Amino acid sequence: MKLLRNKVALITGAGRGIGRVIAEQFAKDGAIVYVNDLQMGDMDIWTGECSKLNNTKVVPICFDVTNTVQLKQNLMTIFREEGRIDAVVNNAAIISNQKLGMVTKDLLQKMYSVNVFAVIDMLQIASRLMARTGGGCFVNIASITGVVGSPGQVAYSSSKGAIIAMTKSAAKELSSMNVRVNAVAPGIIETERFKELYESDGEKMAQRISRIALGRLGSPQDVANAVSFLASDRASYVSGHILGVDGCASI
Repeated sequence: MKLLRNKVALITGAGRGIGRVIAEQFAKDGAIVYVNDLQMGDMDIWTGECSKLNNTKVVPICFDVTNTVQLKQNLMTIFREEGRIDAVVNNAAIISNQKLGMVTKDLLQKMYSVNVFAVIDMLQIASRLMARTGGGCFVNIASITGVVGSPGQVAYSSSKGAIIAMTKSAAKELSSMNVRVNAVAPGIIETERFKELYESDGEKMAQRISRIALGRLGSPQDVANAVSFLASDRASYVSGHILGVDGCASI
């Protein structure tokens, strides 16, 4: 039996990168998947292909997660169409690296609006809908930087630290509604952006890998596998947990 058969899921920031791989894994595992991003891009093409390949429903849905009105309207659309929302993956995020002295208030406000405030909105609104149908779950995407910190990433790491604290508190508060809340904290993942930054510098790449006990970079698929598990009934007694997908780099 497929891990997420017939579950209805929304994945934010899933037009490309890790979010897209998570969406594809959810479809493989049998979920009905709503794929959010700010702009359509090529989502209508690959979601159609993904839907046909996995014999499930994969629907692109564009809205700004920082706009509370849009967020609520689109959650209600999903709820009306499917009759429930079983899982939400809060993947949408902004990452921008600056040394501490270069961090501006405008940057913090922009980053926190996407990485933190939008997740609180999602937890508030979607949990009420989940409670109507017996419960559900959230999987928030945190980061190893939110656990151990990182020089040059004060703004980003602090936003992901907020996600970790929020996950634990929300898990306790929403448990009475049978709503689980967990997070995945990826380590160094070999995305297209990572390749752009480091592939031309073999020495820097080797230094990065040397800090990882398992001796390799993570892949988007590694993250997707963890998220799919936490969204499934096999994790029905797991809540408030921060699952590190980092090759043992955080300990």
